[in-house]
Amino acid sequence: MKKALERGDFGRTKAYELIKEKKIIAYKMGGQTMVDADSIDAYHMSLPRIEPGT
Repeated sequence: MKKALERGDFGRTKAYELIKEKKIIAYKMGGQTMVDADSIDAYHMSLPRIEPGT
């Protein structure tokens, strides 16, 4: 989870919110929550872009 928070540049609460909303993919491995890095990248790509001058 720690690396996912760094990669996503969001906090733990936001990460679990995104998991609940199925915007990023997570799974359990033993007692750890693992987050799929590709799903974080896909989430970032889905965000609206800011156009210069707006």
